[in-house]
Amino acid sequence: MKRSSTSRELAHLLTVVLAVVTITVLYVAKAVIVPLALAVLFTFLLAPLVTLLERIRLPRVLAIVLVICAAGGLLGTIAWTMFRQLIQVTDHLPAYTSNIDDKMDTLHREKETSFTRAQIEVERLGRKINLLQADATTGRSHPPTKALGASPNRPVAVQEVGKKDGRLDTLNGVLGAMVSVLLVIVFTFFMLLERESLRNRLIRLTGRGHLNLMTQAMDEASHRVSRYLLLQALVNTCYASIIFVSLHFIQLPHALLWGALAGLLRFVPYIGAPIAALLPTVLSLAVFHGWTQTLLIMTLFFCMEVVTANFVEPHLYGKHTGLSSLAILVAAVFWSLVWGPIGLILSVPLTVCLVVVGSHVPNLEFLTVLLGDQPVIRPEAHYYQRLLANDEREASQVLETYRKDHSLLDTYDCLLIPALSLSEQDRHRNALDDATVAFISETTKELVDELGLTVDQPVDKVTGTVLAPVEPALPNDPLTTDSNASGAQVEEEVLPAEPFVAQKVACVPVRDDADEVIAMMLAQLLERAGHSAAAIPLGSTDGMLAEVYKADLDFVCLSALPPYGMSHARRLYRKLRAQNPDLKIVIGLWNYIGDCGKAASEISGGEQKQVCTTLAQVIAQVNPSASEDLPEKGDKAVDPTLNATPIELQTV
Repeated sequence: MKRSSTSRELAHLLTVVLAVVTITVLYVAKAVIVPLALAVLFTFLLAPLVTLLERIRLPRVLAIVLVICAAGGLLGTIAWTMFRQLIQVTDHLPAYTSNIDDKMDTLHREKETSFTRAQIEVERLGRKINLLQADATTGRSHPPTKALGASPNRPVAVQEVGKKDGRLDTLNGVLGAMVSVLLVIVFTFFMLLERESLRNRLIRLTGRGHLNLMTQAMDEASHRVSRYLLLQALVNTCYASIIFVSLHFIQLPHALLWGALAGLLRFVPYIGAPIAALLPTVLSLAVFHGWTQTLLIMTLFFCMEVVTANFVEPHLYGKHTGLSSLAILVAAVFWSLVWGPIGLILSVPLTVCLVVVGSHVPNLEFLTVLLGDQPVIRPEAHYYQRLLANDEREASQVLETYRKDHSLLDTYDCLLIPALSLSEQDRHRNALDDATVAFISETTKELVDELGLTVDQPVDKVTGTVLAPVEPALPNDPLTTDSNASGAQVEEEVLPAEPFVAQKVACVPVRDDADEVIAMMLAQLLERAGHSAAAIPLGSTDGMLAEVYKADLDFVCLSALPPYGMSHARRLYRKLRAQNPDLKIVIGLWNYIGDCGKAASEISGGEQKQVCTTLAQVIAQVNPSASEDLPEKGDKAVDPTLNATPIELQTV
C-alpha cells in the first residue's frame, strides 16, 4: 500500500515536471515553434482546397503550389491595399489639424463658475500656507526663484539620451520577419505534401496500443479546427463587409481600410474587436466637426460585436469548438504570455486540439473536464448535489432544464428516481443527517406536485372523461410473421387488440419517504394515462393496508427503492395476498440492477417472475393497451376506442 502511494506521488511529480519543461521549451524555442504552429493552422485551412484540386486529377505538388500561391497572393493584396490606405490616412492628417485643435480646446475649456473660482482661490491659499511654513521652519524669508544654472545651488539636470537604433537593427528586424514568413511557407508546403505520412507517424508515436482512439482523436480535431477556422473566416468576412458599407454611408474616409482591419482583427480574441473600433472612432474625431458621426460609429461597432459574439457565433460554431467561455479566456491569456500576439491568434485552435485529445485519451481526460463545455456530471447527480447544498432554486432549474427536452415519464425515470437512489445509498452509509434527508424528500415532493400541475391531461370534450393515449394496433401474435427459406415474407394475420380499460390503482410506499415520493410520481402518470390512481401516504403497515382494504381496487403497486426495501416489500406483499388472493399486485423495485427474477421470487414467494424497475413498466403492466409514450401538454387527445398496442414487460 505504501509502495503504491509512493508511486502515485512520483507519477504526479513527474507530470508536473513534464508540464514545466514543456512550457519552458514552448517559450524558449518560440522562434521555431511559432512558425510551425502557424504552418499547422494553414495546413488545416488549405488541405480541403488541395484535396479538391487533387480530385480533378491535378498532381499534388502542383495543387499545393497553386493553393499556396493563391493564398499568398490574396494575403499580399490585402496587405498592400491596407498599406496604401494607411499612407493616405497619414498624408491627410495635416488637413485635420485645425479640427483636432478645436475639439481639444472644447474639451479643455474651463467654464467660469462660482465653484471653479472657489477652487482656484483654495489652491492659491494652499500654496501661500506652504511657503509660510517653509519660511518658519528655516527661519528665513523665501528667496526669489532663480533660473536653472544661475547658481551652484540650482544646477542643470543632466539626462542621458539613449543611442538611436541604427539601420542594422532595423534590417535585423525585417530579416527576422522575412525568415519567419519563409519558414511558415516551407513548413506548410511539406505538411500538405506529406500530411498522410505525418498523420501515420503521429499515430504510431502516440497511439501505441490505442490506434483506434488516436485515429478518432486526430480526425475529430482536424474536423473541428478546420470547420471552426472556415466558419470564423466566413463570419469575419461578413462582419468586415457590413462595417465597410456602414462607414461608407457615414462618409468616413478610407472605409475599406477600416472594414478590412475589423475583419482581420476579429481573429484575435477579446482585444481585436476593441482595437478595430478604436481606430475609425479616433479618425472620426479628427474628420468630422460634430459628435454625431463619432457616436454613430461607436454604436455601430458595439451593436455588431454584441450580435456577432452573442447570437451569430454561438449558433454557427459554438458547438463545434467544444470549449467553455472560461477556457477560451484562460487559453488566450496563457498562449499570449508564451508566444505573444501570435499565441493569442492560435489560442482557440490549440485548445480545441487539447480538448479533443483529452476526450479520447483516458490519462488526459482532465483537459476535457477543465476546458470543455460539456456537463461534467450527469443531471441526476447534479440535481442531488444541489439538494445536498440546500440549494432548492438551482435544483429546480436543473429539473426544468431537463424537462424541456424530455417527457414527464423520462424526467421521473431518468432524473428524479436515480437522484433519490443516490440519496438512499448515502443515507444507508450514514453519510447524511436526518435534516438533509428530510429536505431532499420534501423538496422533491414539492417539485413533483408542481410538475403534476403544469402538465395538462387529455379530456374528452363531450363526456369530460380523461382519455388514454393509444397507438395503432400491431399483430398480437409474433409468430404470424416469418420468412421462408427463399426470403419471401409470409402473410400476417392482424388480430384486434383489447380496448383501453380504466383501472383503479393504489400506489403503496414500502418503507420510507423516497418510496412515498415515487408512489406520487406513479399515481400522477397513471392518472394521466386515464386510470383512477391514488398514492397512499406513508404510515404504519396496518394503516396503509387498511386504506387499501377500504377501496375496491384492480391493482396495487408496491413502491420500493433499493437497497433496503425488499424485506418490507415481502412483508407487505404477503399480507395483501393473504387478505385478497385475487388482487393484482405489481412490484416496483425502482432502479434495481440485480437479478429481477430472483428478486421477484424472493418478494412474492415464487408467484411472480419479474419486478418492474421503471415507472413505464408499471404503466404497461397495469394496462397493456396503454402506450409508454404518455401525452404531453398540448398533445392531441386520442380516442380510447381505437386499437391499442400491447407492451411486453421489459427488464432494465
